[in-house]
Amino acid sequence: MTTMAALDSERIATLSATFSGRLLQTGDEGYDHARRIHNGLIDKQPALIARCRGTADVVDAIALARETGLEISIRGGGHNVAGRAVTDGGLMIDLAEMKGIHVDPTARTIRAQGGVNWGEFNREAAVHGLAVTGGQISTTGIAGLTLGGGLGWLMGSQGLAADNLLSVELVTADGEVLNVDADSHPDLFWALRGGGGNFGVATSFEYRLHPLTHVVGGLVAYPIDAAGEVLRFYRDFTQSLPDELNVSCVLAHAPDGSGMKLAALAICHSGSPEQAEKDLAPVREFGTPVMDALGPIPYPVMNTILDAGYPRGALNYWKSSFMKTLDDGFIEAAIDRFASTPSPMNAILIEHLHGAVTRVGATDTAVPHRETGYSMLLPSIWMDPADTDANIAWTRGTYDTFRPYLAEGRWMNYLGDDEQTDAVRAAYGPNYDRLAQIKRTYDPDNLFHLNQNIEPA
Repeated sequence: MTTMAALDSERIATLSATFSGRLLQTGDEGYDHARRIHNGLIDKQPALIARCRGTADVVDAIALARETGLEISIRGGGHNVAGRAVTDGGLMIDLAEMKGIHVDPTARTIRAQGGVNWGEFNREAAVHGLAVTGGQISTTGIAGLTLGGGLGWLMGSQGLAADNLLSVELVTADGEVLNVDADSHPDLFWALRGGGGNFGVATSFEYRLHPLTHVVGGLVAYPIDAAGEVLRFYRDFTQSLPDELNVSCVLAHAPDGSGMKLAALAICHSGSPEQAEKDLAPVREFGTPVMDALGPIPYPVMNTILDAGYPRGALNYWKSSFMKTLDDGFIEAAIDRFASTPSPMNAILIEHLHGAVTRVGATDTAVPHRETGYSMLLPSIWMDPADTDANIAWTRGTYDTFRPYLAEGRWMNYLGDDEQTDAVRAAYGPNYDRLAQIKRTYDPDNLFHLNQNIEPA
């Protein structure tokens, strides 16, 4: 792999003459900020950061990388836990300043550039009383989340973010700019709905929007001594949810910094307030919560309620998998493992998949995980580097304890940087071979390999 030596001043000067964004090298103002992503555990030094302002900048950056042999990484929102957005000694194509958003309220569509995050996206859509499934953390970028599938608060009624994708502007490995949709490039469009950053640089996305202004949502938290009852209630409650109701269960610490351990339900109901009260009656009647912050809330605000638990720069290490049900053995193991967690920011999170997500065929998009069930995530988060070994060990040990209860499959956007090829295959299941064929067509040399990589067939 070519590194810094390939970047002589003449090449930089040639690119700078037409580049509308900024080209940053070590020592330049803004370089250290640009190379730092959400996960503070990632500390890499690109030889060059191309902070693009438009598609033409992306085309030129790819051409430079091909000319010099520099390894490419692609940064959209920079939120992915694996840290593949940054390369050591290569060329980082940074879309963070590409923030254009246009809403067509008549057609109920939105086009947004690859540097937009869900907070920005939701704010613009909400002006027109519209929304679509986005991430559960507002600072997450639209690009990585959508290309990986896109779980979110509205997935029961609207499906995944990728299920609402209408088109993508994509710059391929050879620098060609394609408008990819179901008619123009059907195979590639299929692959982009879940296949990650394997096929090019996605510079903008067009989505279908849905009427929505307010939801009934928030957190209902119970003392940790009630965790067994809460998890069993959650298991029973999620057996028959309407599409409009999305509920996650989490073992976490109080957000006030007290360190108090809690068992909480995170709830978002996107139907009418009257229907929400009816559907949420079992929650209202269950247990004795220590906090009840459930009520009408603007959807863009709903999208921020977990933000404080995922601060930029914190150190992150995640493990995840799926479960078909919540066995009593798992519930007991989860309570036991959470009691020994070394960080007050760590959690055990269970997300429920149902409704519109499950009415898409396993091979209709690149996302194969279409069965009703649960996604289990261990988002381990801490601030002091001295605590890294303890937190990684706890996360791995907890995951190993949970193995007897896990189903097949992995969620691509939750995979960490230490996952092996078999985890990527598990993330794509029956779709992996088709994705590898499409990869061979559009990126035969695997130029875009800093991702959860699909090798060309």
